[in-house]
Amino acid sequence: MDVQIYQGRNAINRPANITIVIDVLRAFTVAHYAFLRGVQRILLAETVEQAFQIKEKNPSFLLAGEVDGIAIKGFDLDNSPYLIQQKKLSGKTLVQKTTNGVRATLNCLASDHVYVTGFTNARNTAEFIRENLINGDKDVVHIIASHPSGDDDYACAEYMKHILEDADVRISVHEVKERIKNSHVAKKFFDENNPDFRREDVLHCLVELNTNFIMKVDNSGEIPMIERVQVC
Repeated sequence: MDVQIYQGRNAINRPANITIVIDVLRAFTVAHYAFLRGVQRILLAETVEQAFQIKEKNPSFLLAGEVDGIAIKGFDLDNSPYLIQQKKLSGKTLVQKTTNGVRATLNCLASDHVYVTGFTNARNTAEFIRENLINGDKDVVHIIASHPSGDDDYACAEYMKHILEDADVRISVHEVKERIKNSHVAKKFFDENNPDFRREDVLHCLVELNTNFIMKVDNSGEIPMIERVQVC
């Protein structure tokens, strides 16, 4: 098995057997909490304009996301895991547009299997892939740390790589959490003078949740979407 880490939303356009896209702060942490709150599926919009077009055709859909970290005017939800875990979303469809995680995922659709995660579901995702999808030495796995310079995503990528490889020496959960919390991406969330970001979001991104599903991208329809896949 060949496992490689790439950094940035436009890091690589070569397909792999399996691609894992990571966005810890915050897109795929939001997606994880959204599924926990009952969301049925999450459509991935390439642009803000496309998101609004989808909403116009499907008024019951909820728009969620950000541009450069800032909430989008006219969207139903922003990109806050802290706020979304307080919502009742049973049976809802979300349309997600984000700067890094969604963009990186849309760049990787040629791979045989595409999964997305934040740190909250990283262990479950890596263990499922290792136990169910790795068939031999020729498998190629790409891990995309979607933020172009954030150590938050990169630390999570290293953590997942070690799990996939069943490495004897691994980065510890404590180290991953410290690197996420101390990354330059996280600093704005602890700035009391920056009302666009909440420290609670980072705290929600630092929790490992032992849930019974992972998040897989289905590219068979007109619009790619994230689906909840039961693993036990």
